[in-house]
Amino acid sequence: MTKFKKPNAALLNHFAKITGDKYAIFDRADMGRYLDEPRKKFHGIAAMVLKPGSVDEVSAILKLASETGTAIVPQGGNTGVVGGQVPDASGAQIILSLERLNRVRQVSPDENAMIVEAGVTLLNAQNAALEAGKLFPLSLASEGSCMIGGNLATNAGGVNVVAYGNMRDLCLGLEVVLADGQVLNGLNSLRKNNTGIDLKNLFIGSEGILGIITAATLKLFEIPNHKATAYCAITEPDKALQLLQLAQKISGGRVTSIELMPRIALDLVCKYQNMRDPMAEPSAWYALLEISTAEPFDMENLLEKAFEADIITDAVLAQSETQAIELWKLRELISESQSPEGGSIKHDIAVPVHRTPEFLARATKAVTDLIPGARPVPFGHVGDGNIHFNITQPVGADKSEFLSRWAEVNAVVHAIVLDMGGSVSAEHGIGQLKRDLMPQIKTPVELALMRKMKTALDPENILNPGKML
Repeated sequence: MTKFKKPNAALLNHFAKITGDKYAIFDRADMGRYLDEPRKKFHGIAAMVLKPGSVDEVSAILKLASETGTAIVPQGGNTGVVGGQVPDASGAQIILSLERLNRVRQVSPDENAMIVEAGVTLLNAQNAALEAGKLFPLSLASEGSCMIGGNLATNAGGVNVVAYGNMRDLCLGLEVVLADGQVLNGLNSLRKNNTGIDLKNLFIGSEGILGIITAATLKLFEIPNHKATAYCAITEPDKALQLLQLAQKISGGRVTSIELMPRIALDLVCKYQNMRDPMAEPSAWYALLEISTAEPFDMENLLEKAFEADIITDAVLAQSETQAIELWKLRELISESQSPEGGSIKHDIAVPVHRTPEFLARATKAVTDLIPGARPVPFGHVGDGNIHFNITQPVGADKSEFLSRWAEVNAVVHAIVLDMGGSVSAEHGIGQLKRDLMPQIKTPVELALMRKMKTALDPENILNPGKML
Protein backbone atom coordinates (compact mmCIF):
# COMPACT_ATOMS: atom_id res chain seq x y z
CA MET A 1 0.00 0.00 0.00
CA THR A 2 1.31 3.46 -0.90
CA LYS A 3 2.57 5.53 2.02
CA PHE A 4 1.97 9.25 1.75
CA LYS A 5 3.85 12.08 3.42
CA LYS A 6 1.83 14.49 5.50
CA PRO A 7 1.26 17.65 3.48
CA ASN A 8 3.18 20.59 4.97
CA ALA A 9 1.50 23.85 5.97
CA ALA A 10 2.42 25.59 2.72
CA LEU A 11 0.85 22.84 0.61
CA LEU A 12 -2.30 22.75 2.74
CA ASN A 13 -2.64 26.50 2.33
CA HIS A 14 -2.24 26.05 -1.42
CA PHE A 15 -5.17 23.59 -1.37
CA ALA A 16 -7.19 25.99 0.78
CA LYS A 17 -6.78 28.77 -1.75
CA ILE A 18 -8.66 26.66 -4.30
CA THR A 19 -11.85 26.54 -2.24
CA GLY A 20 -11.27 29.64 -0.15
CA ASP A 21 -10.42 29.50 3.54
CA LYS A 22 -14.12 29.40 4.49
CA TYR A 23 -14.39 25.95 2.92
CA ALA A 24 -11.13 24.50 4.20
CA ILE A 25 -11.16 22.89 7.65
CA PHE A 26 -7.89 22.46 9.53
CA ASP A 27 -9.01 22.06 13.13
CA ARG A 28 -9.42 18.41 14.15
CA ALA A 29 -12.39 19.16 16.38
CA ASP A 30 -14.19 20.82 13.47
CA MET A 31 -13.37 17.83 11.28
CA GLY A 32 -15.04 15.43 13.72
CA ARG A 33 -18.16 14.56 11.75
CA TYR A 34 -16.08 13.71 8.67
CA LEU A 35 -13.77 11.26 10.48
CA ASP A 36 -16.20 8.64 11.77
CA GLU A 37 -18.72 6.46 9.98
CA PRO A 38 -22.18 5.53 11.34
CA ARG A 39 -21.22 2.23 12.98
CA LYS A 40 -18.07 3.71 14.56
CA LYS A 41 -15.99 0.77 13.31
CA PHE A 42 -13.63 3.08 11.42
CA HIS A 43 -12.10 6.33 12.61
CA GLY A 44 -9.52 8.32 10.67
CA ILE A 45 -7.34 11.38 10.95
CA ALA A 46 -7.23 13.87 8.09
CA ALA A 47 -4.76 16.57 7.15
CA MET A 48 -7.72 18.81 6.28
CA VAL A 49 -11.23 18.79 4.86
CA LEU A 50 -11.89 20.60 1.59
CA LYS A 51 -15.40 21.53 0.45
CA PRO A 52 -15.26 22.56 -3.21
CA GLY A 53 -18.23 24.37 -4.67
CA SER A 54 -17.73 23.60 -8.36
CA VAL A 55 -16.38 21.02 -10.76
CA ASP A 56 -13.54 23.40 -11.61
CA GLU A 57 -12.49 23.46 -7.96
CA VAL A 58 -12.57 19.66 -7.76
CA SER A 59 -10.46 19.55 -10.91
CA ALA A 60 -7.93 22.02 -9.49
CA ILE A 61 -7.70 20.06 -6.23
CA LEU A 62 -7.01 16.78 -8.02
CA LYS A 63 -4.51 18.39 -10.38
CA LEU A 64 -2.56 19.72 -7.40
CA ALA A 65 -2.92 16.40 -5.55
CA SER A 66 -1.57 14.53 -8.56
CA GLU A 67 1.39 16.89 -8.91
CA THR A 68 2.27 16.67 -5.21
CA GLY A 69 1.40 13.03 -4.50
CA THR A 70 -1.31 13.92 -2.00
CA ALA A 71 -3.97 11.36 -1.13
CA ILE A 72 -7.62 12.40 -1.52
CA VAL A 73 -10.58 10.69 0.17
CA PRO A 74 -13.91 11.65 -1.44
CA GLN A 75 -16.92 11.84 0.87
CA GLY A 76 -20.62 12.49 0.36
CA GLY A 77 -23.23 12.20 3.10
CA ASN A 78 -20.94 9.96 5.20
CA THR A 79 -23.64 7.30 5.58
CA GLY A 80 -21.57 4.38 4.25
CA VAL A 81 -21.05 1.45 6.62
CA VAL A 82 -17.92 -0.22 5.20
CA GLY A 83 -15.44 2.60 5.83
CA GLY A 84 -15.07 3.61 2.20
CA GLN A 85 -15.39 7.32 2.98
CA VAL A 86 -13.10 7.46 6.03
CA PRO A 87 -9.38 8.39 5.87
CA ASP A 88 -6.69 6.26 7.47
CA ALA A 89 -4.97 7.13 10.75
CA SER A 90 -1.83 8.64 9.19
CA GLY A 91 -3.10 12.20 9.03
CA ALA A 92 -1.67 12.44 5.52
CA GLN A 93 -4.94 12.22 3.58
CA ILE A 94 -7.28 15.07 2.62
CA ILE A 95 -11.03 14.57 2.77
CA LEU A 96 -12.78 16.06 -0.24
CA SER A 97 -16.39 16.63 0.80
CA LEU A 98 -18.85 17.00 -2.06
CA GLU A 99 -21.63 18.47 0.08
CA ARG A 100 -21.48 21.90 -1.62
CA LEU A 101 -22.00 20.39 -5.08
CA ASN A 102 -25.70 20.28 -4.34
CA ARG A 103 -27.45 21.75 -7.36
CA VAL A 104 -30.16 20.15 -9.42
CA ARG A 105 -28.84 21.38 -12.75
CA GLN A 106 -31.66 20.30 -15.02
CA VAL A 107 -34.89 18.34 -14.98
CA SER A 108 -36.20 17.19 -18.36
CA PRO A 109 -39.64 15.56 -17.98
CA ASP A 110 -39.92 14.94 -21.72
CA GLU A 111 -36.63 13.03 -21.63
CA ASN A 112 -37.50 11.32 -18.34
CA ALA A 113 -34.13 12.46 -17.05
CA MET A 114 -32.51 14.95 -14.68
CA ILE A 115 -28.98 16.12 -14.04
CA VAL A 116 -27.98 16.47 -10.40
CA GLU A 117 -24.67 17.12 -8.70
CA ALA A 118 -22.97 14.61 -6.45
CA GLY A 119 -23.80 16.45 -3.22
CA VAL A 120 -27.56 16.45 -3.77
CA THR A 121 -29.18 14.29 -1.12
CA LEU A 122 -31.26 11.39 -2.33
CA LEU A 123 -34.34 12.95 -0.75
CA ASN A 124 -33.79 16.22 -2.60
CA ALA A 125 -33.32 14.31 -5.85
CA GLN A 126 -36.60 12.50 -5.23
CA ASN A 127 -38.34 15.80 -4.50
CA ALA A 128 -36.91 17.47 -7.62
CA ALA A 129 -38.38 14.66 -9.68
CA LEU A 130 -41.75 14.92 -7.92
CA GLU A 131 -41.91 18.66 -8.56
CA ALA A 132 -41.61 17.87 -12.26
CA GLY A 133 -44.36 15.25 -12.02
CA LYS A 134 -41.91 12.34 -12.21
CA LEU A 135 -40.47 9.63 -9.99
CA PHE A 136 -36.87 8.89 -9.08
CA PRO A 137 -37.35 5.47 -7.51
CA LEU A 138 -34.19 4.80 -5.50
CA SER A 139 -35.27 4.52 -1.85
CA LEU A 140 -32.98 3.97 1.15
CA ALA A 141 -33.37 4.36 4.90
CA SER A 142 -30.68 7.08 4.83
CA GLU A 143 -32.23 9.03 1.94
CA GLY A 144 -32.43 12.26 3.96
CA SER A 145 -28.64 12.41 4.33
CA CYS A 146 -26.99 10.10 1.77
CA MET A 147 -25.93 11.81 -1.44
CA ILE A 148 -26.17 10.93 -5.10
CA GLY A 149 -22.40 10.73 -5.56
CA GLY A 150 -22.11 8.16 -2.79
CA ASN A 151 -25.13 6.27 -4.10
CA LEU A 152 -23.37 5.96 -7.44
CA ALA A 153 -19.95 5.19 -5.96
CA THR A 154 -21.45 2.24 -4.07
CA ASN A 155 -24.06 1.27 -6.67
CA ALA A 156 -26.79 1.62 -4.04
CA GLY A 157 -29.79 -0.70 -4.11
CA GLY A 158 -32.57 -0.23 -1.56
CA VAL A 159 -36.13 -1.46 -1.40
CA ASN A 160 -37.25 -0.89 -5.00
CA VAL A 161 -34.63 -2.89 -6.90
CA VAL A 162 -37.13 -5.62 -7.79
CA ALA A 163 -39.01 -3.06 -9.91
CA TYR A 164 -36.46 -0.45 -10.99
CA GLY A 165 -32.99 -1.91 -10.50
CA ASN A 166 -30.05 -0.48 -8.57
CA MET A 167 -28.19 2.78 -9.10
CA ARG A 168 -26.32 1.47 -12.13
CA ASP A 169 -29.66 0.81 -13.79
CA LEU A 170 -30.87 4.31 -12.93
CA CYS A 171 -27.91 6.23 -14.35
CA LEU A 172 -27.66 7.45 -17.95
CA GLY A 173 -24.47 9.50 -17.78
CA LEU A 174 -21.74 10.84 -15.49
CA GLU A 175 -19.44 13.79 -15.04
CA VAL A 176 -16.22 12.57 -13.41
CA VAL A 177 -13.01 14.30 -12.40
CA LEU A 178 -10.01 12.04 -12.99
CA ALA A 179 -6.94 11.73 -10.79
CA ASP A 180 -4.95 14.24 -12.87
CA GLY A 181 -7.74 16.81 -12.83
CA GLN A 182 -9.16 16.11 -16.28
CA VAL A 183 -12.95 16.19 -16.47
CA LEU A 184 -14.83 13.39 -18.21
CA ASN A 185 -18.09 14.93 -19.37
CA GLY A 186 -20.54 12.16 -20.16
CA LEU A 187 -23.79 13.82 -19.06
CA ASN A 188 -26.12 12.63 -21.79
CA SER A 189 -29.66 11.28 -21.56
CA LEU A 190 -29.44 8.84 -24.47
CA ARG A 191 -31.06 5.44 -24.01
CA LYS A 192 -29.19 4.05 -26.99
CA ASN A 193 -25.56 4.92 -27.58
CA ASN A 194 -23.37 2.17 -29.02
CA THR A 195 -20.26 4.28 -29.58
CA GLY A 196 -17.69 2.21 -27.77
CA ILE A 197 -17.07 1.24 -24.16
CA ASP A 198 -19.64 2.63 -21.72
CA LEU A 199 -17.20 4.51 -19.49
CA LYS A 200 -19.73 5.46 -16.82
CA ASN A 201 -19.92 1.87 -15.62
CA LEU A 202 -16.22 1.97 -14.72
CA PHE A 203 -17.01 4.54 -12.04
CA ILE A 204 -20.36 3.32 -10.72
CA GLY A 205 -19.57 1.03 -7.81
CA SER A 206 -15.85 1.93 -7.84
CA GLU A 207 -16.00 3.74 -4.47
CA GLY A 208 -13.97 6.70 -5.64
CA ILE A 209 -10.77 4.80 -6.45
CA LEU A 210 -10.90 5.56 -10.20
CA GLY A 211 -12.31 9.08 -10.28
CA ILE A 212 -14.58 11.45 -8.39
CA ILE A 213 -18.17 11.65 -9.59
CA THR A 214 -19.35 15.26 -9.58
CA ALA A 215 -22.69 15.00 -11.40
CA ALA A 216 -24.98 12.45 -13.00
CA THR A 217 -27.85 12.14 -15.44
CA LEU A 218 -30.51 10.00 -13.77
CA LYS A 219 -33.54 8.19 -15.16
CA LEU A 220 -37.01 9.35 -14.21
CA PHE A 221 -40.27 7.40 -14.34
CA GLU A 222 -43.97 8.01 -14.30
CA ILE A 223 -45.45 8.33 -10.83
CA PRO A 224 -47.75 5.36 -10.16
CA ASN A 225 -51.32 6.50 -9.69
CA HIS A 226 -52.03 3.81 -7.14
CA LYS A 227 -50.06 2.02 -4.44
CA ALA A 228 -51.27 -0.97 -2.47
CA THR A 229 -49.36 -1.98 0.66
CA ALA A 230 -49.92 -5.10 2.75
CA TYR A 231 -48.18 -6.57 5.79
CA CYS A 232 -48.50 -10.32 5.54
CA ALA A 233 -47.96 -13.08 8.10
CA ILE A 234 -46.14 -16.13 6.74
CA THR A 235 -44.84 -19.31 8.33
CA GLU A 236 -41.46 -19.51 6.60
CA PRO A 237 -39.26 -17.54 4.17
CA ASP A 238 -40.20 -19.71 1.19
CA LYS A 239 -43.75 -18.35 1.49
CA ALA A 240 -42.41 -14.86 0.75
CA LEU A 241 -41.07 -16.10 -2.57
CA GLN A 242 -44.39 -17.78 -3.33
CA LEU A 243 -46.14 -14.51 -2.50
CA LEU A 244 -43.80 -12.62 -4.82
CA GLN A 245 -44.49 -15.02 -7.69
CA LEU A 246 -48.25 -14.80 -7.19
CA ALA A 247 -48.18 -11.02 -6.87
CA GLN A 248 -46.09 -10.58 -10.02
CA LYS A 249 -48.44 -12.83 -11.96
CA ILE A 250 -51.65 -11.13 -10.84
CA SER A 251 -50.29 -7.56 -11.02
CA GLY A 252 -48.57 -7.99 -14.36
CA GLY A 253 -45.11 -7.54 -12.86
CA ARG A 254 -45.88 -4.42 -10.85
CA VAL A 255 -44.43 -5.47 -7.50
CA THR A 256 -42.39 -2.52 -6.26
CA SER A 257 -41.06 -4.01 -3.04
CA ILE A 258 -41.22 -7.17 -0.99
CA GLU A 259 -39.39 -7.15 2.33
CA LEU A 260 -38.85 -10.16 4.60
CA MET A 261 -38.78 -9.83 8.41
CA PRO A 262 -38.63 -12.36 11.26
CA ARG A 263 -40.71 -12.17 14.42
CA ILE A 264 -37.75 -11.08 16.51
CA ALA A 265 -37.38 -7.96 14.35
CA LEU A 266 -41.00 -6.97 14.97
CA ASP A 267 -40.59 -7.61 18.69
CA LEU A 268 -37.56 -5.30 18.86
CA VAL A 269 -39.27 -2.53 16.87
CA CYS A 270 -42.35 -2.67 19.10
CA LYS A 271 -40.20 -2.76 22.24
CA TYR A 272 -37.99 0.22 21.46
CA GLN A 273 -39.83 2.38 18.90
CA ASN A 274 -43.29 2.84 20.40
CA MET A 275 -44.81 0.77 17.60
CA ARG A 276 -47.46 -1.91 17.89
CA ASP A 277 -47.99 -5.29 16.31
CA PRO A 278 -50.59 -4.74 13.57
CA MET A 279 -51.91 -8.30 13.93
CA ALA A 280 -53.80 -10.06 16.69
CA GLU A 281 -51.70 -13.23 16.58
CA PRO A 282 -47.89 -13.51 16.28
CA SER A 283 -46.26 -15.13 13.27
CA ALA A 284 -42.79 -16.57 12.72
CA TRP A 285 -42.16 -14.38 9.66
CA TYR A 286 -43.65 -11.41 7.82
CA ALA A 287 -43.55 -10.06 4.28
CA LEU A 288 -44.19 -6.40 3.50
CA LEU A 289 -45.57 -6.23 -0.03
CA GLU A 290 -46.08 -3.11 -2.14
CA ILE A 291 -47.57 -2.99 -5.64
CA SER A 292 -47.63 0.19 -7.75
CA THR A 293 -49.91 0.51 -10.76
CA ALA A 294 -51.45 3.04 -13.15
CA GLU A 295 -54.96 1.72 -12.52
CA PRO A 296 -56.47 0.70 -9.15
CA PHE A 297 -55.22 -2.72 -8.09
CA ASP A 298 -57.34 -5.16 -6.13
CA MET A 299 -54.91 -6.11 -3.37
CA GLU A 300 -57.72 -7.76 -1.40
CA ASN A 301 -58.22 -10.24 -4.22
CA LEU A 302 -54.49 -11.01 -4.25
CA LEU A 303 -54.44 -11.55 -0.49
CA GLU A 304 -57.49 -13.82 -0.68
CA LYS A 305 -55.79 -15.96 -3.32
CA ALA A 306 -52.61 -16.06 -1.24
CA PHE A 307 -54.61 -17.16 1.79
CA GLU A 308 -56.43 -19.85 -0.20
CA ALA A 309 -53.10 -21.13 -1.54
CA ASP A 310 -51.73 -21.41 2.02
CA ILE A 311 -49.09 -18.78 1.28
CA ILE A 312 -50.11 -16.30 4.00
CA THR A 313 -51.89 -16.87 7.31
CA ASP A 314 -53.02 -13.27 7.91
CA ALA A 315 -52.59 -9.82 6.43
CA VAL A 316 -53.14 -6.15 7.13
CA LEU A 317 -53.96 -4.00 4.10
CA ALA A 318 -53.14 -0.31 4.38
CA GLN A 319 -56.28 1.77 3.91
CA SER A 320 -54.45 5.08 3.50
CA GLU A 321 -51.01 6.51 2.80
CA THR A 322 -50.63 7.17 6.53
CA GLN A 323 -51.27 3.51 7.32
CA ALA A 324 -48.82 2.45 4.62
CA ILE A 325 -46.14 4.67 6.17
CA GLU A 326 -46.78 3.07 9.56
CA LEU A 327 -46.39 -0.41 8.08
CA TRP A 328 -43.14 0.62 6.42
CA LYS A 329 -41.82 1.90 9.74
CA LEU A 330 -41.98 -1.66 11.04
CA ARG A 331 -39.37 -2.50 8.41
CA GLU A 332 -37.30 0.68 8.41
CA LEU A 333 -36.74 0.79 12.17
CA ILE A 334 -35.28 -2.71 12.46
CA SER A 335 -31.60 -1.75 12.38
CA GLU A 336 -31.78 0.93 15.05
CA SER A 337 -33.98 -1.29 17.22
CA GLN A 338 -31.16 -3.79 17.54
CA SER A 339 -28.79 -1.34 19.22
CA PRO A 340 -30.45 -1.28 22.67
CA GLU A 341 -30.08 -5.07 22.82
CA GLY A 342 -26.28 -4.79 22.72
CA GLY A 343 -23.81 -5.75 20.03
CA SER A 344 -24.90 -6.62 16.51
CA ILE A 345 -22.70 -8.36 13.94
CA LYS A 346 -23.89 -7.46 10.46
CA HIS A 347 -23.81 -8.89 6.95
CA ASP A 348 -24.99 -7.46 3.62
CA ILE A 349 -25.22 -10.53 1.43
CA ALA A 350 -27.03 -11.69 -1.69
CA VAL A 351 -27.77 -15.17 -2.96
CA PRO A 352 -29.83 -16.38 -5.92
CA VAL A 353 -33.41 -15.41 -5.08
CA HIS A 354 -34.75 -18.95 -5.04
CA ARG A 355 -32.02 -20.01 -2.58
CA THR A 356 -32.79 -17.35 0.03
CA PRO A 357 -34.67 -19.77 2.36
CA GLU A 358 -31.77 -22.23 2.15
CA PHE A 359 -29.28 -19.53 3.05
CA LEU A 360 -31.34 -18.42 6.04
CA ALA A 361 -31.59 -21.96 7.39
CA ARG A 362 -27.90 -22.74 6.90
CA ALA A 363 -26.59 -19.42 8.21
CA THR A 364 -28.87 -19.42 11.24
CA LYS A 365 -27.72 -22.90 12.25
CA ALA A 366 -24.07 -22.09 11.66
CA VAL A 367 -24.14 -18.91 13.73
CA THR A 368 -26.11 -20.34 16.63
CA ASP A 369 -23.83 -23.40 16.67
CA LEU A 370 -20.83 -21.08 16.81
CA ILE A 371 -22.29 -18.78 19.48
CA PRO A 372 -25.07 -20.48 21.45
CA GLY A 373 -27.76 -17.98 22.34
CA ALA A 374 -26.91 -15.62 19.49
CA ARG A 375 -30.06 -14.11 18.01
CA PRO A 376 -30.16 -13.80 14.21
CA VAL A 377 -32.28 -10.90 12.96
CA PRO A 378 -32.26 -11.42 9.18
CA PHE A 379 -34.31 -9.01 7.08
CA GLY A 380 -34.27 -7.40 3.70
CA HIS A 381 -35.02 -7.39 0.03
CA VAL A 382 -36.14 -10.94 -0.64
CA GLY A 383 -37.21 -10.00 -4.16
CA ASP A 384 -33.59 -9.59 -5.24
CA GLY A 385 -31.95 -12.05 -2.84
CA ASN A 386 -30.33 -9.34 -0.68
CA ILE A 387 -30.56 -10.18 3.03
CA HIS A 388 -29.13 -8.14 5.89
CA PHE A 389 -28.14 -11.06 8.08
CA ASN A 390 -27.60 -9.32 11.41
CA ILE A 391 -26.90 -11.19 14.62
CA THR A 392 -27.77 -9.68 18.01
CA GLN A 393 -25.71 -10.79 20.99
CA PRO A 394 -27.04 -13.42 23.41
CA VAL A 395 -29.12 -12.04 26.27
CA GLY A 396 -26.80 -10.95 29.07
CA ALA A 397 -23.61 -11.40 27.01
CA ASP A 398 -20.69 -8.99 27.15
CA LYS A 399 -20.99 -6.63 24.18
CA SER A 400 -17.29 -6.15 23.53
CA GLU A 401 -16.60 -9.87 23.79
CA PHE A 402 -19.40 -10.61 21.34
CA LEU A 403 -18.24 -7.97 18.85
CA SER A 404 -14.67 -9.30 19.07
CA ARG A 405 -15.94 -12.33 17.16
CA TRP A 406 -17.10 -10.21 14.18
CA ALA A 407 -14.50 -11.62 11.77
CA GLU A 408 -15.11 -15.17 12.96
CA VAL A 409 -18.86 -14.89 12.43
CA ASN A 410 -18.37 -13.17 9.07
CA ALA A 411 -16.13 -16.01 7.92
CA VAL A 412 -18.78 -18.62 8.73
CA VAL A 413 -21.60 -16.71 7.04
CA HIS A 414 -19.57 -15.67 4.02
CA ALA A 415 -18.43 -19.24 3.43
CA ILE A 416 -22.07 -20.26 3.07
CA VAL A 417 -22.79 -17.32 0.77
CA LEU A 418 -19.86 -18.12 -1.53
CA ASP A 419 -20.77 -21.80 -1.56
CA MET A 420 -24.18 -20.76 -2.87
CA GLY A 421 -22.77 -18.53 -5.61
CA GLY A 422 -23.69 -15.35 -3.77
CA SER A 423 -22.13 -11.99 -2.93
CA VAL A 424 -20.72 -10.88 0.42
CA SER A 425 -21.56 -7.27 -0.44
CA ALA A 426 -24.93 -6.82 -2.06
CA GLU A 427 -25.36 -3.05 -1.77
CA HIS A 428 -23.01 -1.54 0.84
CA GLY A 429 -19.73 -1.85 -1.05
CA ILE A 430 -16.25 -3.07 -0.07
CA GLY A 431 -14.48 -0.07 1.50
CA GLN A 432 -12.11 -1.08 4.28
CA LEU A 433 -14.40 -3.59 5.96
CA LYS A 434 -14.34 -6.18 3.18
CA ARG A 435 -11.15 -5.25 1.31
CA ASP A 436 -9.24 -8.28 2.56
CA LEU A 437 -12.00 -10.56 1.29
CA MET A 438 -11.41 -9.60 -2.32
CA PRO A 439 -8.98 -12.47 -3.09
CA GLN A 440 -11.68 -14.88 -1.89
CA ILE A 441 -14.53 -13.38 -3.86
CA LYS A 442 -12.80 -12.35 -7.08
CA THR A 443 -10.86 -14.54 -9.45
CA PRO A 444 -7.19 -13.73 -10.18
CA VAL A 445 -8.25 -12.51 -13.62
CA GLU A 446 -10.86 -10.15 -12.15
CA LEU A 447 -8.45 -8.76 -9.57
CA ALA A 448 -5.74 -8.26 -12.18
CA LEU A 449 -8.12 -6.34 -14.43
CA MET A 450 -9.30 -4.16 -11.54
CA ARG A 451 -5.71 -3.34 -10.60
CA LYS A 452 -4.85 -2.53 -14.21
CA MET A 453 -7.77 -0.09 -14.38
CA LYS A 454 -6.68 1.48 -11.10
CA THR A 455 -3.10 1.88 -12.33
CA ALA A 456 -4.20 3.29 -15.69
CA LEU A 457 -6.58 5.88 -14.22
CA ASP A 458 -4.75 6.66 -10.99
CA PRO A 459 -1.05 5.77 -11.43
CA GLU A 460 0.00 7.59 -8.23
CA ASN A 461 -2.75 5.86 -6.19
CA ILE A 462 -3.97 9.18 -4.76
CA LEU A 463 -7.69 8.43 -5.05
CA ASN A 464 -9.14 6.82 -1.92
CA PRO A 465 -6.08 4.66 -1.24
CA GLY A 466 -6.56 1.57 0.88
CA LYS A 467 -10.16 1.05 -0.19
CA MET A 468 -11.46 -1.94 -2.15
CA LEU A 469 -8.03 -3.09 -3.44
